[in-house]
Amino acid sequence: MTNEKWENVKGMVKDKFDVEEEGIVDMPDTPQGLVEFIIFLSPLGRIKLEYITRPVILDKKTIGSRRIGSETTVEYIYSEDEFFSTFKAYKWEDGDWVEMAQEKLGVFSA
Repeated sequence: MTNEKWENVKGMVKDKFDVEEEGIVDMPDTPQGLVEFIIFLSPLGRIKLEYITRPVILDKKTIGSRRIGSETTVEYIYSEDEFFSTFKAYKWEDGDWVEMAQEKLGVFSA
């Protein structure tokens, strides 16, 4: 999904449904990673749409030793200027957000 398509989806949601919450949150484990979300009430119930933008991973380094019980960590090297985006939709069920299948998204899918 492109930024333009995401803005169109947000506009459509704001026109047709009651928006409960909207915002942008930084991803704590990814530099320059952002999660833009909108929560609204629809005929299906409470829905949350997320548009996740993060830098492309250029390289992955595993740091650790071969000793038993030693800890291994993974270090990622991110691109400074290349980004990719992901779109996800969730439905509120039994006190928790449950991800919806891509086939059920209909007009929201890319």
